[in-house]
Amino acid sequence: MIQTDILIIGAGPVGLFTVFEAGLLKLRCHLIDSLAQPGGQLTEIYPKKPIYDIPGFPSILAGDLVNNLMEQIAPFNPSFTLGERAESIEKVNGGFLLSSNKGTKIKAKVIAIAGGLGCFEPRKPPLENIDRFEDKGVDYIVKDPEKFRNKNLVIAGGGDSALDWTIELSSIAKEITLIHRRSSFRGALDSVDKVFELAKAKKINLITDAQVTGLNGNGLLKEVTINSKALGELKKEVDHFIPLFGLSPKLGPLADWGLNITKNAIEVDTEDYSTNLRGIYAIGDINTYKGKLKLILCGFHEATLMVQSAFKEIYPEKKLSFKYTTVAGVNTF
Repeated sequence: MIQTDILIIGAGPVGLFTVFEAGLLKLRCHLIDSLAQPGGQLTEIYPKKPIYDIPGFPSILAGDLVNNLMEQIAPFNPSFTLGERAESIEKVNGGFLLSSNKGTKIKAKVIAIAGGLGCFEPRKPPLENIDRFEDKGVDYIVKDPEKFRNKNLVIAGGGDSALDWTIELSSIAKEITLIHRRSSFRGALDSVDKVFELAKAKKINLITDAQVTGLNGNGLLKEVTINSKALGELKKEVDHFIPLFGLSPKLGPLADWGLNITKNAIEVDTEDYSTNLRGIYAIGDINTYKGKLKLILCGFHEATLMVQSAFKEIYPEKKLSFKYTTVAGVNTF
């Protein structure tokens, strides 16, 4: 059985940064994640996508941010259980006992849920034969942009993900066609402007008030059918169809733990991001409170305050004095 001070459910960026903040307080951490490697969505969905709102980095690739976080927490020797899902918990003397879906037992004094969106899966367009072309021309996420170099792409969607990847891939793809069922987009205004500029410069094809209604190919995807309000039915040869309609978040087993939940998110007290169950905290995209913003830097802030409270929960008799790292340094165990 694994024993630790803080069990972190979710090894995304917020979960990883929690290890650093806990390490400053001499608290040991173990992380469990259903994915096979640390990094959460940053590693699994868009490792090559640039992030622009991390303080001190005008731009940093998602995968590089994960690498930096792993380097930052290395001195504190966190342990990991990867490729396993947190299944059930029970209150035991001295904390909690968690069981994974593969039978791993982890005992912890407190639990920090940092599971991002929880268990997630892509929202698929309602196309009859789409399953037949998955990984054979249909891609729901962009892990490595190089896969799409010099290829003919059709991207569908009207949110940030569709806009961002249209912009990013426009410089390496042979041809990109962006399809959106409406004439207006839901994404950031700057991204919308860039997409229209690319279309005006004929660097991408933009078809609005349209939908992909069919997929064709013999084994591999070769053609998509597009139904356009203005142009009627179109046939377009493609190498890849990338529908980017977001992720469908599911809390999974966490939903049965007795936590207060609103719209697939865990309610917390913003004083320390504690849940209604004493000793269990929720940080990052998986929690909800008035004014919540789903940003990585906000999750870092939540993790910082959370570990202060976790220390007091674990060592109620000890006095905790806050010290700046510029004064105290980073002392390992």
